Amino acid sequence: MMTTTLPEITQAARVFHALSDETRLEIVRLLSHGERCVCELQQVLEAAQSRLSFHLKTLKDAGLVSDRRDGRWVYYALNRDALAGSCAQACCSI
Repeated sequence: MMTTTLPEITQAARVFHALSDETRLEIVRLLSHGERCVCELQQVLEAAQSRLSFHLKTLKDAGLVSDRRDGRWVYYALNRDALAGSCAQACCSI
């Protein structure tokens, strides 16, 4: 029988929460094609910057995306290893 520690359950909950929203799933889909700046995501999603920031923070807190600053622009990228590992671990720990 597999036992699960509390931190694993907490991380699984973060991942499931991050992927439970249609906007965040769309962000993941867009980032699966490569790194995007916030302005590109804003334009494609037709989302206000504050709303987009909220969704990106949720994905970042779950470890599913990373960001980097280049001058005044912030670029986001999908953390494919974390996505695959988190989803596999989350499903196996239930």
